[in-house]
Amino acid sequence: MHIHRQFYQSLKVGVIVTALAGVFLSGCTTSIGGNRDEGIGYRQKRHSEIEAIRKWRTCRDEALKLDSQARAQAEVARYLASAKLLEKCESDVGPGAASVNSEERMRAYALAIQNYLKGGDVTRARKSLEAFKEKHPNKDLYYTNGASFMATFEILLGLKDRKAVDQFATNNATGSLKDELRRTIYWKNH
Repeated sequence: MHIHRQFYQSLKVGVIVTALAGVFLSGCTTSIGGNRDEGIGYRQKRHSEIEAIRKWRTCRDEALKLDSQARAQAEVARYLASAKLLEKCESDVGPGAASVNSEERMRAYALAIQNYLKGGDVTRARKSLEAFKEKHPNKDLYYTNGASFMATFEILLGLKDRKAVDQFATNNATGSLKDELRRTIYWKNH
């Protein structure tokens, strides 16, 4: 009889421990996982972000194909088409693709500016450069030789005085651009 009493007491303790563990675990599950609607909402939001990123990259890839074709065939119209498509990709990105790498988007927008210039639309290139500055304040891209995208295009687009040769040394523009502008200034004066 004494053994049965111990057995029932240990059984009671086991049941109590199991019940308490269940209560604690259910509390943990609720606090960690949140409510079910929130989990589904998060997944839907994340799916929307991924879809927006995918659309942006698909759009950008189409514009890069146009850019590649423009370079291969030296077609001005394709440079302009590529630039317009890159700007459209950026304007359509919306808040859903905010997680797209900022530098990746900056490079695409910089290519649009460059392609407007190659396509001969200097006015649109200037406007796009100003929009780039507003969207990415105090940020810049650098070419493989270390030259600044911003400094190079500010000079190319006439936003900095091209006649001030001394300024070229302080600008981080490409060396070939500085040399060409110096050569042009020299021959205009001699």
